[in-house]
Amino acid sequence: MKMLMCRPDHFDIEYSINPWMSVERKVDRKKALDQWEKLYETYLQLGLTIELVEQEEGLPDLVFTANAGLIWGGNAVLSRFQHKERQGEEPIWKQAFERLGFNVIVPPDGMAFEGAGDGLFLGSHLMCGYGFRSDRAAARYAAAALSVEVTELHLVDPRFYHLDTCFCPLDDSTAIYAPEAFDQDSIALLEKKVPHAIPVPPAVAAGFACNATPVGKTVVTSTAAEPIREELKDAGFSLITLEMGEFMKSGGAARCLSLPLDLGPVPSTPLQKTATA
Repeated sequence: MKMLMCRPDHFDIEYSINPWMSVERKVDRKKALDQWEKLYETYLQLGLTIELVEQEEGLPDLVFTANAGLIWGGNAVLSRFQHKERQGEEPIWKQAFERLGFNVIVPPDGMAFEGAGDGLFLGSHLMCGYGFRSDRAAARYAAAALSVEVTELHLVDPRFYHLDTCFCPLDDSTAIYAPEAFDQDSIALLEKKVPHAIPVPPAVAAGFACNATPVGKTVVTSTAAEPIREELKDAGFSLITLEMGEFMKSGGAARCLSLPLDLGPVPSTPLQKTATA
């Protein structure tokens, strides 16, 4: 398994674009670096290969690589950020994906889409969140571009502004999720699609427990997930919990800091050149 990460050399809170962020809450950069390095080392110990992108000054959220794009089968659907504060990331991610050999698909102007922040795969089925950062039309666009089926999930709690803050597929049939993040129709869709959907208590979900990275049968997430350790064990998963408090000040945790790069089928033919729609 290969992961894209960005060392938090210039991480801070320079603006507020979600309910977790406040410029009055200062980031302890040493602590943030320590937390990031523990996540990085955990991935290495689990056998992952890490690709790094260097953080640039003035782009504090570049560390949240999950928002760079949506990866599937050698393709990368590039993110088009809703907020102007993050739009400067787009050319950096496009260049990084091209360097890594991906066919980059650029959504049309005016379409908000925030990559794996709002798009997660349950097996080969795409689950897409919309309502805060990604347009509903973007879910259908990404699914068509990647030739996959999609389930659209309406996010209604602003604390869970990205799908990856409130939902995490652990394997082809199991996922953890925060029910309060979705409207009732979306909960019904989610529970129909996921054979073993494990609801996470509100206080646990608010600690970014669902912002998790599954690596085989191991789940890497924040310390808030400790109360569901036994339930995950019963489902066949072990749990590694890490302190993520400095990144939670900005509305992210373990999964936000991580973008899996080898999802989907291996391309059988050479990748096409960058596409723009």
